[in-house]
Amino acid sequence: MERLEPRARRDAYGSRINREPSAAIANVVPWVSIVIAIILPTIVIASAMPLAPPLGYMLFLGWRLVRPGLLPVWAGMPLGLVDDLFSGQPFGFAILTWSITLLVIEALEMRIPWRSFLQDWFTAGIALCGYIVFGWLFSGAEPTIPGLVASLPQIVLAVLLFPVIARFVAALDRLRLRRWKRV
Repeated sequence: MERLEPRARRDAYGSRINREPSAAIANVVPWVSIVIAIILPTIVIASAMPLAPPLGYMLFLGWRLVRPGLLPVWAGMPLGLVDDLFSGQPFGFAILTWSITLLVIEALEMRIPWRSFLQDWFTAGIALCGYIVFGWLFSGAEPTIPGLVASLPQIVLAVLLFPVIARFVAALDRLRLRRWKRV
């Protein structure tokens, strides 16, 4: 039998019938994307001076600030553990800083529930500066002015790259919530 209207299934709602977001994909995408971002700088760049920003921490901040409430407060511990295994920092540094970051952002969000992207960027910038400086201090390196100046390009790159990371997280979030055909 021929259809009376060949475009009947091409409307805004017809293509969504029998489709719903996958619970497995919705739960796995944030965690896997952060772990891949943690591992990526160790594979791509090897140098004596830290130039690559902490991509895992940036994606972690991106997920927390773009999609509040998606990552539980305890997510800093397992993700920080993975970062500790791959970053070369003293063991426990990322576990502590990632957990403190989540607790501080939760406290800020309870205090100031309405915010804009500029406030999120400012929050991420302060968190990234603190993470890089404290990582430098706890790494065992001697705290000197030339060492701080050497870490400035990494800090500047991390802060300026955060809007790109936030857009990437938004694209991953759209993928995460995409409607998949149910079998």
